[in-house]
Amino acid sequence: MDVMSEHSDATQTSHISGSTSADDTSHLKQERAIRTRRTILDAAAEVFARHGYPNVTIKDIADGAEMTKGAVYFHFSNKEALAVAVTEEFYRRLNEIVSPALEGDHSSPSTVVDVLLRTAGGFRDDVYVKAGARLQIERPYIKAEMPVPYVGFTSLIVELLQECRAAGRLPESAVPEALARVLVSALFGAQHISWVQNDRADIVERAEEILDAFALLSVPAR
Repeated sequence: MDVMSEHSDATQTSHISGSTSADDTSHLKQERAIRTRRTILDAAAEVFARHGYPNVTIKDIADGAEMTKGAVYFHFSNKEALAVAVTEEFYRRLNEIVSPALEGDHSSPSTVVDVLLRTAGGFRDDVYVKAGARLQIERPYIKAEMPVPYVGFTSLIVELLQECRAAGRLPESAVPEALARVLVSALFGAQHISWVQNDRADIVERAEEILDAFALLSVPAR
């Protein structure tokens, strides 16, 4: 017996298409939940960046998202969970921001320069980067496990500098690990000073000053 023949035309169509109205409804609900979660996370990043973790309440985040507190709690159990999620997005955004620079020659100091300048631009323009940087400073107030700041970023700069030295584009006396720590510390210190003094409006210029000093260490390719 042909089992398909025992179903209505509508049922046959749904089997052929591989989906049902229930599947479609479930998919729409899932998409709506993803959008709602993103809206809440965007609002959290905005208020964390502007006011700082200790001064923000769930109501502030709900108001920013134009939702109820219940909607926020449906997606995030507490403020700590929101801080962790924003910080995770901060690191994802950093990877996204520097990715185009890594398409270039890894043995060229200009790639290091590009990575650092793109990161500086992120501090100026991206609310998740602003929020993540502030949340890292406020880690003692956040009762949740947070990533150790900038470990991956520093490792990336170390690897690039090692390739530069191997290609003869840094002095043989240069120590990539030490130089990376100096550059990363200088950049993140500069963004903090730029933030408190000028709301990061001049962070790219401050980064360029740091990189001018770095350029003095590089040597032409052989």
